[in-house]
Amino acid sequence: MPRESPERPPLPALLARAYADHGLAARSVLLAVSGGADSTALLAGTARVRDSLRLRVEVATFDHGLRAEAAEEVAAVARLSARLGLACHVRKLALSPGPGVEARAREARYATLEVLRKERDLDAVATGHTMNDQAETLLMRLARGTALRGARGIHAEAATLIRPLLACSRADVLAFLRAEGLDFVRDPMNADPALFRTRVRTGALPALDEAAGFSTVEHLANFARLAAEDEALLARLADASWERLSLPGGGLDAVGLRALEPPLQRRVLARLLGMAGLRVDHATLERGLDAVRRGASTALSGGARLKATGGRVRCVGRHPEAPPGALMLGGPGAAGDFGAWHFQVAEGSSPPGVLGIALGKETAWPLTVRSREPGDRIRTHSGHRKVQDVLVDARVPSEARDAQPVLVDARGGLLWLPGVLAPPAALGEDVHEVASRQSLWATPPGPSERKTPPL
Repeated sequence: MPRESPERPPLPALLARAYADHGLAARSVLLAVSGGADSTALLAGTARVRDSLRLRVEVATFDHGLRAEAAEEVAAVARLSARLGLACHVRKLALSPGPGVEARAREARYATLEVLRKERDLDAVATGHTMNDQAETLLMRLARGTALRGARGIHAEAATLIRPLLACSRADVLAFLRAEGLDFVRDPMNADPALFRTRVRTGALPALDEAAGFSTVEHLANFARLAAEDEALLARLADASWERLSLPGGGLDAVGLRALEPPLQRRVLARLLGMAGLRVDHATLERGLDAVRRGASTALSGGARLKATGGRVRCVGRHPEAPPGALMLGGPGAAGDFGAWHFQVAEGSSPPGVLGIALGKETAWPLTVRSREPGDRIRTHSGHRKVQDVLVDARVPSEARDAQPVLVDARGGLLWLPGVLAPPAALGEDVHEVASRQSLWATPPGPSERKTPPL
């Protein structure tokens, strides 16, 4: 038989330490109690330590409307709460049986608990998850192929939700209930072999203990706790990497992404895929990382592609957007849109956040804002250059180049590539012999749409 773990502190002591660690001393908590062993121990154990912690405690219990016995079970919880001097709130959820009932019941419980917590002005909701629940969750997720993020298991704390029994085993719970002379509800769903968790609890975990020669529950739970700490550190590092590598207009710096260690590469790339609404799984990440290493592209879900060309890693839809229609500006006061850009002929300098160029008195009207065309050349400080070469040097993604505005006058002269290349006047070359009060203002797309830094 597996060896028992060394003697552990009694359940009330473990609970008191957990509440203090969660910062709840002299505060308030709503206990979620089903009447099962774990939540009954949570109720009785919390009642034991509330005075020493100056903790205000209330109880919530639920009739899901799925079993005839539920009415008596919630009544038993209410009686025990009253005996312990705690206010108890009974809520009926009236769920319908059928597929996904377990998930629907859980979602309804947590939503109702949060509403009740706010109504009663309580600081936190506490549930009765134990060390055994943590071990079972870890084994289930490992069997399904989780990464470190999933190996964190059940969180000890999340927003206003805490799980103060995670340091207690089911053996601790049962020993406490025996000592207190308390009975508890035995939910038939906990013995249903159709449920994966039941098979892990009654088959896999005991077999693992037997093979190891000792109880593995505490070791598995400790691994999940350490995994949560490691994941939190890696998540912070990944956030910093994301901020550093994000490029204007979306996408990531390919060189910087390749320089990251693999755990950070995966997290940063997964965030890019997730923000694009794409599926994130192990196979997709591996294909994506291979494309990043090779400076290539790969297929994603829904016909999208991940491109790691031109120094930028980005997600591209299956169907490229059609180039915006040309915009004609006939003179002072004219305005209109070119794709996500807005153009306006106005007096004076452009306001903050808006690009602009001064228009000379001899400006050849009308001005046209259009997409690039084959053979387009524009004047720069080093002479005339092909627009295509300018866009490549500015790292404008190939799929975004047709959406880049090109400003042309009535003579066909290219005057400006807003957001990519400053006009000659901004480079110290006066292209207009006679000054004018008129300017052309260009309002770029929002940060999520902008393709290149404004110039």
